[in-house]
Amino acid sequence: MLIQTPDWVKHAVFYQIYPDAFARSIPSHQQWLLDIPLENWDASPTYQGYKGGNLWGVIDKLDYLQDLGVTALYFTPIFRSASNHRYHTHDYYQIDPLLGGNKAFDILLKTAHERGFKVVLDGVFNHASRGFFFFNDILENGPNSPWLDWFKIEGWPLSAYDGSLPANYVSWIDYRALPQFNHDNPAVREYIMQVGEYWLKQGIDGWRLDVPDCIKTPGFWQEFRQRVKAINPDAYIVGEIAFDATQWLDGKQFDGVMNYPFGRATIAFIVGDRLDKTAVPGFYKPYPALDAADYATEINQLLKRHPWEIQLTQLNLLDSHDTARLITMAGGDHNLVKLATLLLFTFPGTPNIFYGDEIGLEGSHDPDCRYGFPSPENWNQEVLSYHRKLIQLRQKYTALRTGEYHTLYAQGNIYSFARILDNQIFIIALNKGEKANNIKVTEFENCQSILALQPSQVVYGEGTIEWGQDYLSLTIPSRSGLIITIN
Repeated sequence: MLIQTPDWVKHAVFYQIYPDAFARSIPSHQQWLLDIPLENWDASPTYQGYKGGNLWGVIDKLDYLQDLGVTALYFTPIFRSASNHRYHTHDYYQIDPLLGGNKAFDILLKTAHERGFKVVLDGVFNHASRGFFFFNDILENGPNSPWLDWFKIEGWPLSAYDGSLPANYVSWIDYRALPQFNHDNPAVREYIMQVGEYWLKQGIDGWRLDVPDCIKTPGFWQEFRQRVKAINPDAYIVGEIAFDATQWLDGKQFDGVMNYPFGRATIAFIVGDRLDKTAVPGFYKPYPALDAADYATEINQLLKRHPWEIQLTQLNLLDSHDTARLITMAGGDHNLVKLATLLLFTFPGTPNIFYGDEIGLEGSHDPDCRYGFPSPENWNQEVLSYHRKLIQLRQKYTALRTGEYHTLYAQGNIYSFARILDNQIFIIALNKGEKANNIKVTEFENCQSILALQPSQVVYGEGTIEWGQDYLSLTIPSRSGLIITIN
């Protein structure tokens, strides 16, 4: 089977926006938003309070994102909801009024497309919420509701709010706020398919799918792909699968997944024993520590797991709205974050920046990772500078996006690899250790062009290079990395 994935994704730089905390702007026709009681923008995030960020604010930030070099925007949920993260969907056809409603999204989508951005929305299709009309009707009318078979009712009475009583319906991870759809019901299946189609017809460029592994109905995601691609063959379908996603990456379902295995291995190598384990409860456990050899093994196994066409459309990340921020996991060590970011932007697949990472925003596990985006005087300019530089290099050189990946050296604290596409050759090397280190690379198996052309120009970072007849000698300062290409 010929696997096809969207070409634009292979060349994209994604930026993940958490709308409640990214940016806020109040247009003249929605002045009523000024009277809404909100959390202080700079205060610690909470589970139930609102910062009040909205899509008008995102529109105002498009200049900043374009200057950063971002080309694709991934929004966590924006549909009407009674939660600040909006994973509790009330209406799949209405944008949350606190975000500016459908009008704000229409203008955002049009403006973003005019500037060359792609826009991907979050589809929460495994479960709805207690406020979703079809489920709320059941709460109001009990066994007389026409929507009983849309959910998995197990007994009466239902208890949607009182935790001392059995809920009597199936919910996601037994969280009664999120009743789970009955996907075996053809009407439910068709409803979700039409939601997916509707927003594609409005012009979005793809779907990020929330917990898609929880939907067990045979053929569900195959049909979803068929119907999405019938409207837009270049639409991106990316699933939230935190572990081995092989069964979903067969070319018949998703184009890629959120590549947590890459992030987990990269942090286990770069941060290693310095990891603040108190910041990483739950599914994201980037430990035990890996040395360079172990990291090479993990990465090469990951690259062999899926077809190359799929590898190039994986959504690579180091953190997200569901994890602590990397800077906090690393105990505030910016040098380690810089090294991990170097690996993020030179790995096959599309890099994803969680809003604020590019200016040094801190935060532990959720909701602490969802602080309001700070004002410019609180940005870490060095972090912003190396993000811009790495994005520029990735956009300038195709090899850093779609070139072959070859591990060259992996021992102790030193890891080096090559990205090769025709005569574009890049060597990336980093030293996470406390001392400068010299290495000699003598094996160039499957990439003899490196030896023939002898890359020697440092385009990022610092270090010294010496070529012999059949070897490369590199001296890399402590806790630093570099990118080398041909003159």
